[in-house]
Amino acid sequence: MSAQTNTVTKILELIAEDRLPEGAHLRAQQIADRLRLSRSPVNDALSALEQHGVVARKPNRGYFLLRDYDALTQPTADLAPPSADDIVTQVYFKLADELLRGELPMQCSEAQLRARYALTNAQTQALLGRVSHEGWAQRRPGYGWEFSSMMTTPDSLLQSYRLRLALEPAALLEPGFRISKQVLARCRAAEMHLLDGGIATDTADQLHDRGVRFHESLVEASGNPFFIDTIKRVNRVRRLLSYRSMQDRSRYKQHCDQHLAILDLLEHERNEDAAAALAAHLRSTLDNLARISGILAS
Repeated sequence: MSAQTNTVTKILELIAEDRLPEGAHLRAQQIADRLRLSRSPVNDALSALEQHGVVARKPNRGYFLLRDYDALTQPTADLAPPSADDIVTQVYFKLADELLRGELPMQCSEAQLRARYALTNAQTQALLGRVSHEGWAQRRPGYGWEFSSMMTTPDSLLQSYRLRLALEPAALLEPGFRISKQVLARCRAAEMHLLDGGIATDTADQLHDRGVRFHESLVEASGNPFFIDTIKRVNRVRRLLSYRSMQDRSRYKQHCDQHLAILDLLEHERNEDAAAALAAHLRSTLDNLARISGILAS
């Protein structure tokens, strides 16, 4: 059975277990959380179910069940197998989750990881390349890999936000700050995409990357390479716990509204007001994250 077919089967089992009626909203993030998968394989499986007439996708809203739970039969197994990239992404989230749960040793060999997650050599290298680039694993001298303990506690994500609170508003006040109309337009378009439904349908990767691009675009406009390098480093490392915080997406509409207000202020060259608004935005996010520390730690 392919990984995609297996995910389809598990989703059908959840539908039966929950006795979902026709028209029920199948939320990809909730399914991913219950199956301990990333959103990517779940979305692929929901797309396969759509092709089999089990669910329907409504733009900007997600997937909805077309049949009662008791009318479902398992679809044929001729679904396309997942790509190598999908497999690596799925294992990436599983590895991250097990690391945060303390179920994975802090030091591992490539052979151990390959056997644990049933990967090929190439997939193992791709997986380790990703976590190494993001800064939460490094090759040990001579043999094996070691995961960083820096980002395995809820306090780590909060500390990263306190660092950003100290630096990002100051970047807007740098004497060389210049932000182009093209960058402002691109940032606005990203926020409108989220408000138009992307908050519910985007993957964790996409949500994280859109937020990172917004904040890094503002810092890059400062022209100060020390600000830029520091923020990019902390954004790479905080990705691991940022994914866990996305189990609660209710705060993202507020984020979008705050981002758009900051862009309006910068467009009118009200940088001091924009810096104050950015500081308030980061403090608000910090407060929200402190309230969901149980999610980060679970």
